[in-house]
Amino acid sequence: MADEQTLDTQIPQDEQTAEAVAGEDLAARVQALEEQLATAQDQSLRVAADLQNVRRRAEQDVEKAHKFALEKFANDLLPVVDSLERGLELSNPNDEAIKAVREGVELTLKLFHDTLKRYQLEAVDPHGAPFNPEHHQAMAMEESTHVEPNSVLKVFQKGYLLNGRLLRPAMVVVSKAPAAAPPSIDEQA
Repeated sequence: MADEQTLDTQIPQDEQTAEAVAGEDLAARVQALEEQLATAQDQSLRVAADLQNVRRRAEQDVEKAHKFALEKFANDLLPVVDSLERGLELSNPNDEAIKAVREGVELTLKLFHDTLKRYQLEAVDPHGAPFNPEHHQAMAMEESTHVEPNSVLKVFQKGYLLNGRLLRPAMVVVSKAPAAAPPSIDEQA
């Protein structure tokens, strides 16, 4: 009988130990599951943010494609506009023999300019403006006392902007301050 009492007292202790171990296992399992849940939530937020970034970039790419789809075509048309403008510059407006042709070229050029404007293609004609390296390409420098140094004196070729972005820089001659006269012989002595 003594053995039975020993067994009776041991069983509850073993059950308590088993319950304690089970409780610790449960707490550890809950902790592990909470960590997994936090990791899964973090990953979910990151995937959602990545998806939003991809969507935004795709929208921007589509917008740029719409805005600048005409870039190559516009670049190919600019020499035609340049030639029409050059033809008008070189022809004499008082010559009766070419008056009708000149009027036709003027109308064609106006039509070209209106079409370019409709597609947000703007001319950059900086004559007299300060030199801007972002929109102008300096072809030469020339001394001038009539304008401020670093101003555009002549425009060889107009530049163009497409939706505010430079398509072709204006080719210009830029002014510089006149060089000081060399000292005379009296000043050197």
